[in-house]
Amino acid sequence: MSDETRAEVIASVPENTARSYRTQSANFRAWCEREGWPFLPTTGDALAEYARHLIKEGKAPGSIDVALSVIRTMHREDDAELPDTRYARRLIRAYRRDRVDAGVRDRQAPAAIARTIRAMIDTCDPDTPQGLRDRVLLLLGFGLMARRSELSRLDISDITVASDDKGPASKDRGLVVRIGRSKTDQAAAGRETVIPAGRTDDGCPVVAVRTWLAHLAEQGITDGPLLRQIDRHGKVGGRLGGQSIDRIVKRLGDAAGLGETLSAHSLRSGAATSAADAGATRAAIAEQGRWNPTSNALDRYTRQTDLWKNNALKNVAI
Repeated sequence: MSDETRAEVIASVPENTARSYRTQSANFRAWCEREGWPFLPTTGDALAEYARHLIKEGKAPGSIDVALSVIRTMHREDDAELPDTRYARRLIRAYRRDRVDAGVRDRQAPAAIARTIRAMIDTCDPDTPQGLRDRVLLLLGFGLMARRSELSRLDISDITVASDDKGPASKDRGLVVRIGRSKTDQAAAGRETVIPAGRTDDGCPVVAVRTWLAHLAEQGITDGPLLRQIDRHGKVGGRLGGQSIDRIVKRLGDAAGLGETLSAHSLRSGAATSAADAGATRAAIAEQGRWNPTSNALDRYTRQTDLWKNNALKNVAI
């Protein structure tokens, strides 16, 4: 493989994935050098000891699974013999059991369901650029069941307003949003997702997007990133990154007095939960949020609703 081809192969890995690989690889290398274990290729015994090290540090089982997966990927990329993970996996399984027995639950950001989004929208000042942008961020994040990377990558050209031309008076049906690339579309084939218009103007994604685009146009901005940085003077800047989106959602949750630390993922999980509560099918939710149809993550968001709707004792009287 030429140097140019190798560079393009490396560049083909999504940045978030590449960042995780670099961090996990550096951590494992440092531990191997410190403890005297081989780094690449490594051994099954070394992986077991490393897993035990991460367990003693209190890392979540899922995080340790990711670390082992990255180490095995490193070996595949280097055409090295894959290390045996049996003993490391046994330690992780025992660790999971011990955590459950001790009443420890892995923390996840709470779901921002529909009424949560309503409370957060109410904190957005419609007379400020920040308030206009934040309302778009919330309504698109929720309506698209979006990952933060998908929100960050949205451009103005990705948004189209769809009109209902039936009848004498045309009205907005909603938004058609092109998602250029997502976690389940690494080939970047792209797909369109629609968001229906809202029942009220201040909760309508069409109104929010139109108002925000009008403000951007006043600043001479008619293309490029949709969600942008805004400084303390209200000046619009460049594209919002994923971490910035996380911070904005947390700030809006705090401003709404929700008492729980939200994240960008709260918009995605909350929309799925709200859709399930409203009777949407699992297939429809998977389609809207671009989940793999067999995703275990999607089950976590819809299972609580299913437990009530399909409970075996629902129609049993005593």
